[in-house]
Amino acid sequence: MANTTENATLCGLKRENFQTTVNGKKTDLYILRNRKGYEVAITNYGGAICAIMVPDKDGNVANVIQGHDNINDVINSPEPFLSTLIGRFGNRIAKGQFTLNGKDYQLAINNGPNALHGGPTGFHARVWDAKQMGSRSLAMNYTSAYGEEGFTGECKITVEFTFTDLNELVIEYLATTNKKTIVNLTHHAFFSLAGIANPTPTIDNQICEINADFFIPIDETSIPTGEILKVAGTPFDFRTPKAIGKDIDADDEQIKNGAGYDHCFVLNKREVGELSFAAKLTEPVSGRTLEVFTTEPGMQVYSDNWATGYSGQNGATFPRRSAICFECQHFPDSPNRPYFPSVVLRPNDRYKQKTIFRFGVE
Repeated sequence: MANTTENATLCGLKRENFQTTVNGKKTDLYILRNRKGYEVAITNYGGAICAIMVPDKDGNVANVIQGHDNINDVINSPEPFLSTLIGRFGNRIAKGQFTLNGKDYQLAINNGPNALHGGPTGFHARVWDAKQMGSRSLAMNYTSAYGEEGFTGECKITVEFTFTDLNELVIEYLATTNKKTIVNLTHHAFFSLAGIANPTPTIDNQICEINADFFIPIDETSIPTGEILKVAGTPFDFRTPKAIGKDIDADDEQIKNGAGYDHCFVLNKREVGELSFAAKLTEPVSGRTLEVFTTEPGMQVYSDNWATGYSGQNGATFPRRSAICFECQHFPDSPNRPYFPSVVLRPNDRYKQKTIFRFGVE
């Protein structure tokens, strides 16, 4: 009898479908449940979130994140970064090259001419050591070896997921290194506030607000041009809430370079590292809302411009622009831009980051 209760999840995902062994390490599915009975489901393969079950204005619960319902599909996803942890370096590094301490480094090229999200075997493709602490918290650890994906230094990472009674998914990151290295961690959650479906509805009519007066323009390979531009008078002005679809196909060089939104916003901060409001998303039909708070200086906003309608969990399909990502992080190509906030981590220093995704209804 006990077994049935354990498997009676809101999300309908089954632990056994996530249990296998990859490179000698066991994968599993972990369910976080708050006092209201809502759920977040996470696998320790790449820290992929497979379900966030939250209510709409009428109390109907749906899964608002894109993912898969078994470990093989997670591993072989057409979108390798689908709702996974990202590291050692989130976002792009031009030509995969950077210099640290006078030494040149070359990373794998996996996005046009550039390195993206820590490379093909980055943190999204690793089995983390996971330990569930009570019903609402999960701690995951990973040691990134010296030279892994071309990065210097051995890096120890801890990521803690907590699902609070306020329907907040809190993600806290901690990293240390034994040798000077670069670190830029984030989570690449693909949010679909209407609820995933077949097909999952477009995000065009969702209302978005972003607390940023500036954004980072990119060239045609999605690398920063080096400028930091005002959002005023551009399709990137979300200081007053507006529909995502309003300017997503605007006749604008930046929109064309990103095939929609795929840009880093420079978040408004009173002081470096403060936990502050970054964005709000409202889905007008269901009334669901998502608020984002982070300690990070930037937030890459990606409007799912390359999805092909591939299959996800429980029969859902994911067409182009059926999700939006708010990747809280440092700026892209930072190692090659000394005037961007530093991504260098030294021995005896601690990398710390905190991001909160708060779900609500209006």
